[in-house]
Amino acid sequence: MGKLYLVPTPVGNMDDITLRAIKVLGEVSLVLAEDTRRAGMLLKHIGVEARLFSHHKFNEHQTAVSLASRIVAGEAMALITDAGTPGISDPGFLLVREVVRQGGDVECLPGATAFVPALVCSALPCERFCFEGFLPHKKGRQTRIAALKEEERTMIFYESPHRLVRLLQELSAAFGETRLASVSREISKVHEETRRGTLQELSQHFADVPPKGEIAVCVEGHNPKRKTKEQADD
Repeated sequence: MGKLYLVPTPVGNMDDITLRAIKVLGEVSLVLAEDTRRAGMLLKHIGVEARLFSHHKFNEHQTAVSLASRIVAGEAMALITDAGTPGISDPGFLLVREVVRQGGDVECLPGATAFVPALVCSALPCERFCFEGFLPHKKGRQTRIAALKEEERTMIFYESPHRLVRLLQELSAAFGETRLASVSREISKVHEETRRGTLQELSQHFADVPPKGEIAVCVEGHNPKRKTKEQADD
């Protein structure tokens, strides 16, 4: 029987890839890639020649069943995304589920994912946290934010640069201006930055200095014992 390998790829610096990931990518019969052009650059960098097949969010519903059948029949395949671990805000779940449904074998290699370094560098509690990924752009967005108002664990969000200020403003309005947070961008790249402060301070900063690059936002959880700014003023 074959196997599906989920292979994390660097979120920034290409040298972050593991030796085991290089070995697996060189041994499988097919590498399923979110973007074959970016995958080709990575494979060239690590000195691996492999057959590539395009597998992304626009075709995964159509290809998951047939790919899973080939894996169960004996092929070894690796799934990679543009950056990070497959399935974390990236394609992967549907294929994993289908391989398991057909009785196949799945193995995920440990490796890069953006939210872990963002969380550890945030200076917020990280023994318990919840990963929210990208919030809905429209329908359900405010409902999701409202549901997190009383969440006591540190919360992690992914956001695009042009929507960052909007996210910080919405969270500030829902959670309070003084809620602590951090914004990490360009993780493991040359211009990596983590900025910490209150939601209000971060919102103002990035309104004045538009951000660039991939972004992870960590937000302090609700503390029932902590007074809000309004309560402190009373």
